[in-house]
Amino acid sequence: MHHVLNPAQMTEWITAWGYTGIFICIFVGNVGIPVPEETVLLAAGFLTARDILDFRVVVLVSIVSAVVGDNFGYLAGRIGGRRLLDRLASGFEFVRRRFERFKVFFHQHGNKTVFFARFIAGLRFMAGPMAGSAGMPFWHFFGWNVLGAVVWCTTMVLIGHIIGDQWDLVALLIHRAGHWATAAILLVVLAIYLFVRERRSPAADS
Repeated sequence: MHHVLNPAQMTEWITAWGYTGIFICIFVGNVGIPVPEETVLLAAGFLTARDILDFRVVVLVSIVSAVVGDNFGYLAGRIGGRRLLDRLASGFEFVRRRFERFKVFFHQHGNKTVFFARFIAGLRFMAGPMAGSAGMPFWHFFGWNVLGAVVWCTTMVLIGHIIGDQWDLVALLIHRAGHWATAAILLVVLAIYLFVRERRSPAADS
């Protein structure tokens, strides 16, 4: 989708499909099919600033779909996903690279990988299947899954809401630079938001 729809088409598509389209995209991405979820959420956040979509509903829908999708990915990993991942890794170079990165990441961070992978486009779609195939206890996975979904979805929608017409450039930056770009952009956006709100406060009080 990221390579097919330009920014105008993306916003038109989300406007047409609404919350159902957001749910489907985030769910599919978290099951294990790589789709540009951050692009969808940034565009949806932009539309909330235009009062086309409701901010709270977009955040809620995205969190639920992310958690449910990752749970399906986890279950797929538990019932034989490791063999499938091994076959895909041996047959496709881009899968093999991400597979190796995830194993290193998992070794470094343990169960917290489920949370951190949420902010890395190349690893996100593998978190559920890999955690399931690695035998991570479900409730450990579920807790990190929910925490990651809440932080990541809220961050993406908030950035799209505040950043405005430049959301597509931010989506490209996040896709290329991963979690560090997300953190940096969020800090900058929050700083701008607080500064603008502070500047408006005296005017509102007078």
